[in-house]
Amino acid sequence: MSMHGGGGWHSRYGGLDSSDISRANIDLRHIPRLWEFVRPHIWTMTFAMVLVAGISATGLVGPILVRRAIDIYIPSRNYQGLVTTVMLYVAAYSGIAVMRYLQTYIMSAAGQRMLYSIRRKLFVHLQDLGLDFYDRFEAGRIMSRVTNDVDALNQLISSGILNLLSDLVTILGILYVMFSMSPRLALISCVTIPLLVVLVLFMQKRMTRAYHRVRRRLADVNANLQESISGMKIVQAFSREEVNAQRFDETNSRNMQANMEAAVLHSLFFPLVELIGSMGTAAVLYYGGLRISWGDPTVTIGTLVAFINYVTRFFWPIRDMSDLYNLVLAAGVSSVRVFEILDTKPNVEDRPGAIEIPDVRGEVRFEHVTFGYDPALPVLHDINLEARPGETIALVGPTGAGKSSIINLLLRLYDVDEGRITVDGHDIRDLTIESLRSRMGVVLQDTFIFSGTIRENIRYGRLDATDEEVEEAARIVGADRFIERFPEGYDTEVHERGARLSVGQRQLLAFARALLADPRILILDEATSSVDAYTEYMIQQALERLLEGRTAFVIAHRLSTIRNADRIYVIDDGRVVEEGTHEELLARGGRYASLYEKQFTAAEGVS
Repeated sequence: MSMHGGGGWHSRYGGLDSSDISRANIDLRHIPRLWEFVRPHIWTMTFAMVLVAGISATGLVGPILVRRAIDIYIPSRNYQGLVTTVMLYVAAYSGIAVMRYLQTYIMSAAGQRMLYSIRRKLFVHLQDLGLDFYDRFEAGRIMSRVTNDVDALNQLISSGILNLLSDLVTILGILYVMFSMSPRLALISCVTIPLLVVLVLFMQKRMTRAYHRVRRRLADVNANLQESISGMKIVQAFSREEVNAQRFDETNSRNMQANMEAAVLHSLFFPLVELIGSMGTAAVLYYGGLRISWGDPTVTIGTLVAFINYVTRFFWPIRDMSDLYNLVLAAGVSSVRVFEILDTKPNVEDRPGAIEIPDVRGEVRFEHVTFGYDPALPVLHDINLEARPGETIALVGPTGAGKSSIINLLLRLYDVDEGRITVDGHDIRDLTIESLRSRMGVVLQDTFIFSGTIRENIRYGRLDATDEEVEEAARIVGADRFIERFPEGYDTEVHERGARLSVGQRQLLAFARALLADPRILILDEATSSVDAYTEYMIQQALERLLEGRTAFVIAHRLSTIRNADRIYVIDDGRVVEEGTHEELLARGGRYASLYEKQFTAAEGVS
């Protein structure tokens, strides 16, 4: 399993986890594909857009009302008109508050549903991807795609688009009102816009680079954290706490530095925008003051106050649009990473016209099978072996010989490069993956126990099993003895990866799980290597019932556990070097006899 070649992997996955994504490499072509997730909520978003336009348009009314109060009602002491203006002002902003509440709630709900849809599609697709994908990528980096990158896409959809609409309506509305009031003052208020454009162009390139460093460093932190937590038992067993803490400190420090660089740029950018906006306000105040002092009837105090208000508001959406630029860049990067996962084809798929396998008798054949994780570096060479219905086939050989690869091919976790594998005469590539694997039971050396209860873990192989069937499966393999010692019995929470259970207890649960699934073909990959002699004896007793009427493939380093196998295949360097029963191979005095003698001698030495 460790002999995985590089081959064309980088061309297939190169962009998924690139360590340095430059602005020039940002690909925005995937963003339109988000329509798939937006379409179900299009009417909700349309209503939200109407509300946003209403909020922006209504917000323009305030300065006009202030201008009227200052220029008309206050000088003429028209208190009724003043009261009416104040009431209209309060009503306008009350309407804005209501519309903003509705828009925020509606888009939050729609955004969460879109977030759910994207993450669900990603998760379902990840279930279908082959082991070659997971061999290449750390779990923390994959988790970063499902969490951080999906969040970035959601922010663009649920916030960015609406903010863009709001900003455009606000800018166009302000320009229209200002030019209607006083074209000269309006032109004066625009003199600082070129300066703002230069600032944005200058800062955005640097902010983009800083932003990508932040995302990369965050992925590093996630990967380091996931690996450290998953391997905590080994960390503590080898007293690696300080070393791991130092490694995490280095990763975390790089993350902090990247965030600080981004924070410096952000903290510099927005005050500069405010400064340029203040310069625009100062220009309007100066020129407008001069026009009033010169007796220009087109410029009044109310007009000047309204202009100052509008100029201040004019720079808000421009500042917000620079944030939107960052959102688009973030979504561009995230869309590449998310859709690259979604576009990744499983290494094993159902062929067109694949059939459901009928009732399985259990006849398995490997015919001239050659396979390599990298096709240029085969790990199995011209493998031929067979298992008749009900036979127990043992695979033995040194570590790295290719035994687990044979099992992986039988489960169709990978496809053969040459030759074929048949079950009951059917090439397994002509069968649906689900129907093939549903008729197989697997117990691996590294038993995986899911968080949840003991009962749920045993039932994992057959979800419709009754409590009585679950308990009967546990009783047959002898797991009931330790289960009943827990106060909660079968409802005991085992915690993540079965942390409350010993290695032997986890393997007994795996046997019960396989038994309950009632497979026609049973695969035991070093399944008794981590249990004590007494537990192994109990498992051997249970296996007699478990194997009855089933075809079984057994990988075992303890050769004493496979004496009764119908046929033993000795695998070395990816080839079948010997074949026969236990007695036949011993009598032959070859590789198997040598392995057996070494184990027997070692066992005598220990005793």
